[in-house]
Amino acid sequence: MRAPVFEDVDPAEDCDCAGCAEWRRAVPHPPRTKVGARHALALAAAAGTVVGGLQVTPAGATEHHEVRPATPAPGGDTPQGGTGPLHGAPAPAAGPLYIAQPTSLRKTSRAAIMDRAQTWVSAKVPYNMDKYWKDGYRQDCSGFVSMAWGLPGNEWTGSLAQYGTRITKAQLQPGDILLFHNPSDPQKGSHVTIFGGWANSSRTQYIAYEQTRPGTRVQTTPYAYWSHSSSYVAYRYKGVTGGSAGSSGTSSAFPGAKYFGPGKNNAYVTRLGKMLVERGGKRYYKVGPGPRWSDADRRATSAFQRAQGWSGKDADGIPGPTTWSYLTKGQGRDIPAGGSGGAERTGTAPAFPGKAKFRPGAENADVTRLGRQLVKKGFGKFYTKGPGPRWSEADRRNVEAFQRAQGWRGKAADGYPGPETWRRLFS
Repeated sequence: MRAPVFEDVDPAEDCDCAGCAEWRRAVPHPPRTKVGARHALALAAAAGTVVGGLQVTPAGATEHHEVRPATPAPGGDTPQGGTGPLHGAPAPAAGPLYIAQPTSLRKTSRAAIMDRAQTWVSAKVPYNMDKYWKDGYRQDCSGFVSMAWGLPGNEWTGSLAQYGTRITKAQLQPGDILLFHNPSDPQKGSHVTIFGGWANSSRTQYIAYEQTRPGTRVQTTPYAYWSHSSSYVAYRYKGVTGGSAGSSGTSSAFPGAKYFGPGKNNAYVTRLGKMLVERGGKRYYKVGPGPRWSDADRRATSAFQRAQGWSGKDADGIPGPTTWSYLTKGQGRDIPAGGSGGAERTGTAPAFPGKAKFRPGAENADVTRLGRQLVKKGFGKFYTKGPGPRWSEADRRNVEAFQRAQGWRGKAADGYPGPETWRRLFS
């Protein structure tokens, strides 16, 4: 049995918790020697060597790194750490080395995977193979995927595949990963990204969520990556619910309103746009649909909502659970063709007849016209009969409800129509 080799190195971390201490003793990071460095024990033992009663992984098998493939954007190498427990967790009783247990997987949904990935994107978690985010996961690409998949510890590109099922390009869905591990030389190209959905209809680009320098990002990326493209393999987490390895679609579950609106850029926006185009909204898009939210998405969504007879906040152009359900399940009415259906959709509002037409005691055809348009817009709940030509408290309360739906308060929402109320109601 060969004796262990001792070297002058700096410890990888200053953390003195039990987990990190065991990790540093068992799985040393790449030596970073310098003059005056304090002495630390680095085990570079042969296979099967036992030191102090602890089984040590062979040297060369413990030092796993990755270098992110070159991209058009400036950056540098992004090596990764090895397998290990969550930061701050006590060392496993069986020994200092973390042993993965893929047989006891936590169940999770695609929406939950993407939500967790988005937390790092929003926080712009800095890339660092030696540090851990507050959730206990290592701040490199494989730690990012370990976090998003909800794995019990930190994995690396050489171990992530055991938690997944290999799938084809056609089967990719949000939450799956694209993995390249170079077993002959892990420092050359190994990397992993989370698939966020297709960015174009030809499926030559996708939305990639990844941990890289300087921090977590999401962007449109060539399939499968900027370089080593043919070496990437698609995997689906074995514990994912809502979609099998043979499924080619995406879940009909509403992903949440936070994925839609100004500034949003994700696969759900693309899917929304495509569904709207299929339901008659093509004329709203000069280009796309694509992953970046635009006014075309808002207008097309609003048109679909209004086609269902909804109004106010229910037709604000931001999809909610009901809008999403109607679109994914093919329910409801399609967006009517442009130029048809009257002033409500695309025409010019009729001239405002004047405030005197809408006062207590007034009786005229404009009151009837107003009431019918309120009903058409979904603001007729206060009518017990009618609407009719005589101005009533039901007319006033329905107009007030419409005005409040515009965000108005005080005198601007007194229930008596003015020129702007009339314009919005009929346009």
